[in-house]
Formats: sequence, C-alpha cells, structure tokens
Amino acid sequence: MDKMRELTAIINELYALTARLEKMYPGRHFTPDGHLVGSIGEVFAAERYGISLFTAGCETHDGKAPDGRLVQIKATQRRSVGIYEEPEYLLVFSIDAEGCLSEVYNGPGKPVWQLFAGKKRSKTGQYQVSLARLRELNERVSPRNRIPIL
Repeated sequence: MDKMRELTAIINELYALTARLEKMYPGRHFTPDGHLVGSIGEVFAAERYGISLFTAGCETHDGKAPDGRLVQIKATQRRSVGIYEEPEYLLVFSIDAEGCLSEVYNGPGKPVWQLFAGKKRSKTGQYQVSLARLRELNERVSPRNRIPIL
C-alpha cells in the first residue's frame, strides 16, 4: 500500500501546484484535463483495485480485474463522463479541486449503457452520463457485482 500512498501524495501535489498557479494568475485555468486526468484514474484503479492495465489507447476496456473481468475506467473533474462503447465493467471516479479521487460508480457496464437507448451521440461520438445519475445506479449494484478494493 506504500505505492498507493505515494501516488495519492503526488496527485495531491499536482493539484496544489495548479491551485497556486491559478492564484498567481487570476482568470487563468490550470486544471489538469484530458489524458492526464484519464491516466490518473487508471493508475489509481490499478493500485486500489489491482487492475492490470492494458496499453494506453485500447478500445472499450482499460484493463482486467484480478478475477478476469474487463474494466473501463473513467475519471473526471466535471459533472459527467463520456462513454463510447458498452464496457463489461465500469469504474468511474470524481477528482475534486485538491486532487482527491472518490468512487462514483463501480459495477457492470450494461445498466449504464442502457441509459443511452434511443439517444444520439455527442459531436465527439460519446454518450454523456451525469455523475449524479451514476451515483443513483451505483446504489443498486450488489457487492458481488463490484470490483473489490485490495
């Protein structure tokens, strides 16, 4: 668990640095985004849940849980996440302004994917789902359908 502690400390430092820059330059945003946020979520999941990560850029799934389940991992600083394809399992994390990650959804991908039935994809080709909706769905996931924390 030492590696998890170090990872958490580094993420917190990164967010503290961006907060300092924003204080120095009011009106400018230095929020980490894009690949950085996604990679933070993936390595956090690898350390916390024992996910074996695939090579970056693999379609649909980002890794495999210790029990063999395929997992897509999403991390965001916003109020929603985008999903391209139906994953077998889905882990979604919210990252706050201090760089703390919290689990939003941990369960099968099917219930999330069913939300998109009959809906149009966004301009980026993704379906958007709010974190509030994911939290609601997460309450219905049974413990045996979750990826366990190490």
